[in-house]
Amino acid sequence: MNNKFTKFNISDEILKSIEGLGYKTPSKVQEKVIPEILMNKDIIVKSQTGSGKTAAFGIPLCEKVDWNENVPQILILTPTRELAVQVSEDITNIGRFKRIKAVSIFGKEPISEQERKLRQKTHVVVGTPGRIIDHLDRGTLNIDKIRYFVIDEADEMLNMGFIGQVEGIIRRLPKKKVTMLFSATIPEEIKVLCDKYMNKPIDISIKNQEITNENIDHSLYYIDYEEKIEKLNDILIMEKPETAVIFAKTKDNVDTVFQWLKSKGYSVNKIHGGMLQNERLSIMDRFRAGDFRILVSTDLASRGIDVKGITHVINYDLPVEKEAYVHRIGRTGRAGEKGKAISFCVKGKDKLLNEIEKFIGFEIPVYNLPDKKVIEKEREEGIKTLKSKPKVKEQRSKDINSNITKIYLNGGKKKKIRPGDIVGAICKIEGIKSEDIGIIDVQDSVSYVDILNGKGKRVIEELKNITIKGKIIKAEKAKK
Repeated sequence: MNNKFTKFNISDEILKSIEGLGYKTPSKVQEKVIPEILMNKDIIVKSQTGSGKTAAFGIPLCEKVDWNENVPQILILTPTRELAVQVSEDITNIGRFKRIKAVSIFGKEPISEQERKLRQKTHVVVGTPGRIIDHLDRGTLNIDKIRYFVIDEADEMLNMGFIGQVEGIIRRLPKKKVTMLFSATIPEEIKVLCDKYMNKPIDISIKNQEITNENIDHSLYYIDYEEKIEKLNDILIMEKPETAVIFAKTKDNVDTVFQWLKSKGYSVNKIHGGMLQNERLSIMDRFRAGDFRILVSTDLASRGIDVKGITHVINYDLPVEKEAYVHRIGRTGRAGEKGKAISFCVKGKDKLLNEIEKFIGFEIPVYNLPDKKVIEKEREEGIKTLKSKPKVKEQRSKDINSNITKIYLNGGKKKKIRPGDIVGAICKIEGIKSEDIGIIDVQDSVSYVDILNGKGKRVIEELKNITIKGKIIKAEKAKK
C-alpha cells in the first residue's frame, strides 16, 4: 500500500478507511500528534483550523478503541453542535471498518433520542459541554471506562464561556486517562487548566499553519455604512466566487444580507444560532455537497467546519474577537488550495481593525472599490455566475461509503430484537461474515444495520427467507 500512514503501524481496518477517505500523506499536525496519542501521552496542540487535526486525534483514537467494550471509551468536547456532528461523522468514517460507533450529543435536540443512542453499544461520545453535563446529571452517560478525553477548539470554549463547564466535566471523569487539548491559541486560562489537570503534557505547536498562509490573499475595502450591501454586490460581481462564506456579526445582519442577495436570485443560504437545529445541520450538509454558492453566517460557521473548495471568505462585518478573524479566513485556502479573504471596514471604525492587524502581525492591504464602468462590463457574467449553483463537490467519505449499504428492518426492541440476533441471522447467509456487518442501531420499532464490502444487495435478498427471533422481518435499503 503506497500510503505514508503505514509507518504509524496502525491496523488494516483503519488504513483501509483512511485510504478511502483520501488520506495519503500525513499533514504536519498528524505527523506529530499520531505517535504521541498511540503512546498514550497527554498533549497540548496549538494548531490552526484546517490543519487536519480531527484526523490527527481521530486516527489513533479509533486504533485504540476496544470494539468489545460496550460503554464509551472516548469523550470529545466541542464548542458547537455543528462541530460535534462533523467530528462524530469523521470518527465514524475513520472507524468504519472497525465498526466503531460514535454518537454526537448537543442541546436543542430531544434528550430522549440521545439517551436511546447512549443505551446501545457506543465507543465514542462527541458533545457540547452543557448537554454532556445534562446526561451526567441524569446518569444516562456512563463515563466509568473513559480512557481518552479530547477538548477540541479550547479557546472557543473559553470565548463562549464554557471553560467552567469543561472543568466540571474533567472533575467527574476517571483520574486515569489520556487528555488531549487542541486550540488555535493558548490563552492564560487554558494554560491554567492544562497545568491543573494534565499529566506532563507534551507541547506540540504547528509553526507553518500561520495566519499569513501564503495560499490566502487578504484585502480590505473602506465602505460607508449605508452603501455596504450595494458594494458587497459589486465585489461579488467582480470576484464571481466558486463558493463563498459571508460573515456578519449578528443574526439580524445575516438575515438582512441573505434576504437582499436572495431577492437578486443568487444561489444563497444562511445559518445562525436563531434557526432550528435540524435546519442548520441540513443547510451545512447542502453547502458541503455544493447545493448553493454563497453561505451567509454568523461566527457559528467559522470554527472547524470543513467544506471543500471555499474560494472566498468575505467579512461583511469585522469580528469583535480578533481571534475570530483567523478562524473565519481559515475556511478558505485549505489543503493547499488558493483562497481570498475580503474584509469591509466602515470609515472611522478602525478600532477592531487595529486589534486584528496587531494580532495577525501585518497590515491588511487596502484597495479601492471597483470602478462603475468595470462593474458594468462584468455585470452580466457575474450575475449569471452568482445565480447558478457551484460545481458539485466530491464528499470526502464518498469512496469509503460507496460499498456500504444501510439496511432498514421493520422490527426493534418491541419485538425483543437485539443486535446479536441481527448479526446471527445475517451470518447465516452464505458468503457473509461478521466483518461484513457494520454499525447496528436497534430502535423501538425499527432497526438499521450497515452492510460493508458491497454485500448489501445480497443481504437484503436473503433476509426475505430468514426469520429473526422467529419473526419474519421486512428488510429494504434504508432511505436517507
